[in-house]
Amino acid sequence: MRIAVIASEAAPFARTGGLGDVVGALPAALARLGHDVKVYLPRYGSIDAAKFALVPLDWEATINVAGKTRPLSVEVKHDRKNGVEYFFLGNQEFFGRQNLYHDPEAGKDYDDNDERFLFFSHAVFETLKRDGFQPDIFHAHDWQAALITPLIKTVKAGDGFFAGARTVLTIHNLAYQGTFEKDSFDKLGLPADLFRATGPFEFYEKVNFLKAAIWFADKITTVSEQYAREIQSPEYGCGLDGVLQQRVEDLVGILNGVDYTVWSPSRDHKIPFKYHRANLSGKRGNKVELLRRASLPIRGKTPLIGVISRLVDQKGFDLVAAVADRLFEEDVQMIVLGSGAEMYHKFFQYLEQKYPDKCRAYLTFDDDLAHRIEAGSDIFLMPSRFEPCGLNQMYSLKYGTVPVVRRVGGLADTVEDYDEDTGAGTGFVFEEYTEDALLEALARALRLFPRKRQWTKVVKAGMAQDYSWDQSAQKYHRLFEQLVHS
Repeated sequence: MRIAVIASEAAPFARTGGLGDVVGALPAALARLGHDVKVYLPRYGSIDAAKFALVPLDWEATINVAGKTRPLSVEVKHDRKNGVEYFFLGNQEFFGRQNLYHDPEAGKDYDDNDERFLFFSHAVFETLKRDGFQPDIFHAHDWQAALITPLIKTVKAGDGFFAGARTVLTIHNLAYQGTFEKDSFDKLGLPADLFRATGPFEFYEKVNFLKAAIWFADKITTVSEQYAREIQSPEYGCGLDGVLQQRVEDLVGILNGVDYTVWSPSRDHKIPFKYHRANLSGKRGNKVELLRRASLPIRGKTPLIGVISRLVDQKGFDLVAAVADRLFEEDVQMIVLGSGAEMYHKFFQYLEQKYPDKCRAYLTFDDDLAHRIEAGSDIFLMPSRFEPCGLNQMYSLKYGTVPVVRRVGGLADTVEDYDEDTGAGTGFVFEEYTEDALLEALARALRLFPRKRQWTKVVKAGMAQDYSWDQSAQKYHRLFEQLVHS
């Protein structure tokens, strides 16, 4: 099949989180199955054209957005190693900025994000036609690519070039929907009746890109089976549960995969000592080096808890803040890596000062350090309020770092709770979003840690799990095939 993947980020070119990781890995997995895959991305100013050997195409075009014509430039990279071709769609006014979505000076998202990603969507169509690539499948990711699906079904419906193409929308996090003031609808150039109460675009008198995409897509996927069920409820549906319930027959959960060429302790060049399931001695060496780097005392019998996350309420840091003093009464150490809400930055700085021999916080994004924390920690803490999929718990399993998680979204699908009677399990799971439930899960982990034989059994059970992209890609393949032949 010919598959056009449309997204606002993809590793290694531009990424802010899980979306970039997925779009960096899934197209290559689909290409390995024999599909012709091309990926369409904005050409951000932060992308180093020389580093990635981007080649400008020898044609130029213009795109009309909101009554103004703007130039489109296109650069391409054919990655012969993974068999995927990448197109970078550029406009200096819209994408010549260092940040992808957020204006750091104003402290908010860019005011023109609606126009930026409307331009991007039309640029995808223009580039496809110029390139002569007629997709069987448009695979759009999140709200930034969401306009692809309504545009195909409306203004592009009469264009024979796109006839027969089917659309799949993947929702990585329903909390981010692309919601704008209602005058944004006039910029879209769509029939006026699409913005009405109970219609595809109207959302509490605002314009909602993701709602429209859910309305028009042939199939909708989310990034775990559990999350697909959860978002149909008011608790997790972010106001779109009713729309998703109407599309339940076309809603599928497909768990994200892990790129084990990047995230595997036996081949990870970013950690001091490689190791594998049959020989864990390198893991102990990584822990010592991590503690040295963090200037924490090296205590062989003290469990080290790792945290790598956006520091926001969604990730459960209100619970962490509530239990921290009780946790540090125990013989534990913790290393935190992440950035987010200022209140949590201040909180972890406070913990560093109060517990200088137990806590260290790196309030930034550092990919090399993330690998070292996964390899050097004993326990990985991920107490999310909600979690569409989560990747770090899957990384942790492979690195023998036992996850403590809440039973929600992809965490529920990937971590098996430890059973004291049988010794089975890959981590420690709690149900209720409460301080006591979190503390009890941590206490169970801390009680087991000194019992090295039992602890090692849990570690090795986690390392044996296979969440590779090949399995997930097969599920997407079957979904796409079903669509094309329906």
